[in-house]
Amino acid sequence: MNTEEKPEPATAFDWIGGEAHVKALVERFYDLMDLEPAYKELRAAHGSDLASAREKLFWFLCGWLGGPNHYIERFGHPRLRARHMPFKIGILERDQWLACMDQAMGEVGINEALRARLRESFFGTADWMRNTPI
Repeated sequence: MNTEEKPEPATAFDWIGGEAHVKALVERFYDLMDLEPAYKELRAAHGSDLASAREKLFWFLCGWLGGPNHYIERFGHPRLRARHMPFKIGILERDQWLACMDQAMGEVGINEALRARLRESFFGTADWMRNTPI
């Protein structure tokens, strides 16, 4: 019987399971946004078609999690705040984004320790993206 602890994966990208699992997370996130009334303001901010947003978040998250830099290869530096400035992002939108992502992480089976780390990182980024005080 092996009592040694398994080492933690080198990156969150590895821990999550690579591109296929990042894709599943992004797909579930946008499906929930589209389906759940609790995320209606967040959904309204995304326009009628989510295809481009799905692609871009997948590309971004791959690199952000420590995997391939698909987003940077296509568009350069993410400049997240500048790219999101045209959209109203307040506490409501931040909290809906975070809740939707947390629900998606739970539903696709992200490891709980990784989920807690990502929840904290996502909060910092989402709060920094706010461009309205309320």
